[in-house]
Amino acid sequence: MADKKAVLHIDGQDAIDLPIYSGTAGQDVIDVRSLGAHNHFTYDPGFMSTGSCESAITFIDGAKGVLLHRGYPIDQLAEQSNYLELCYLLLEGELPNKEQMANFENEITTNTMMHEKIGAFFQGFRVDAHPMAMLCGVVGALSSFYHDDLDITDPEQRKRSAIKLVAKLPTISAMAYKYTIGQPFVYPKNDLSYAENFLHMMFSVPAEEYKVSPVLAKAMDRIFMLHADHEQNASTSTVRIAGSSGANPYACIAAGVASLWGPAHGGANEACLTMLEEIGTADRIEEYVAKAKDKSDPFRLMGFGHRVYKNFDPRATVMRQTCHEVLKELNIQDPLLEVAMGLEKIALEDPYFIEKKLYPNVDFYSGIILKAIGIPTSMFTVIFAMARTVGWVSHWDEMLSQPGQKIGRPRQLYTGYTKRDYADANKR
Repeated sequence: MADKKAVLHIDGQDAIDLPIYSGTAGQDVIDVRSLGAHNHFTYDPGFMSTGSCESAITFIDGAKGVLLHRGYPIDQLAEQSNYLELCYLLLEGELPNKEQMANFENEITTNTMMHEKIGAFFQGFRVDAHPMAMLCGVVGALSSFYHDDLDITDPEQRKRSAIKLVAKLPTISAMAYKYTIGQPFVYPKNDLSYAENFLHMMFSVPAEEYKVSPVLAKAMDRIFMLHADHEQNASTSTVRIAGSSGANPYACIAAGVASLWGPAHGGANEACLTMLEEIGTADRIEEYVAKAKDKSDPFRLMGFGHRVYKNFDPRATVMRQTCHEVLKELNIQDPLLEVAMGLEKIALEDPYFIEKKLYPNVDFYSGIILKAIGIPTSMFTVIFAMARTVGWVSHWDEMLSQPGQKIGRPRQLYTGYTKRDYADANKR
């Protein structure tokens, strides 16, 4: 029961009572579902003020720089936990004990292999195809291989699908990369951790085993953690609305991949590297900072500030530390990394950046880390998708477990022609 209500008066009609509900955190919500019976509905392009669902997975307070997964702050998880433990938390709702964690890790590890026929899918792509195109196609095709997990009304089948998706995304992602550079696919190894295995599949070749640096594996694991879930963003909402139609889990995640591919969403860290390449060298930083401050100049700094976080990005604080650890470990002399560090210094000290809260965000640091490791920019969004898959399947499973779900069907403000009569072509 709602303990409060809003009263809406519309042009002399009887007052409409709208229940107000309170969650455990965040703003109260006004339930507008009854407006349709009064021949009205709300208008909210971009859903900036619309709650589309009830969820217990992730909470964000952008004004305070808060990100909680099942109640746990992201900085605590990033410092003390690891990606697979976070996956368990998102999927199951609670942190695992040792036995539960061991069983979960074993389930993930034993599902990393791909059906051999999936390798043939890649042969249908041009070698210069974007890896996200491959990821989108191959993930969607998984439903043709795993028929035993497609009953979305069965919680056990949903769980098995979630395990398969989290386990196989690194393998598919690495296969996409290997295909673009003309190298043979590398099989996963069961004695490696999740992050180590991904780096192994990316950089090993049959002629030479890749030695995984613990520092780089830790950095990769943190990148996965800090991108695992971010509440009701565009791709997560896409997965939910696809799932509301009853689509199979692999189709839903493929829809999420497609949504994430947009440069305004998952392409931010790739856009950040493109910006660094445009600046080119450290001696041009001041020139470009001046361009960024000039309102009449179309140039914009990428990787600074955030649409949701108005104070600071809590993920960036952790990622900054990791970024500097990686650069120290690799000791790379790269002009673009010098540009990045120069921009970071200005953003943290310049009054203009401080006043406008243009702090380096998680995309800024993750892009630098991935470049330093040797991962091409075309793979950045793929890695984002790989990390976010657990968030997507968690929301998909949560939605299907809630009673009374309906297919997503937004309304519109129609501004086209009213009824017109058809005229024969000779009379037009």
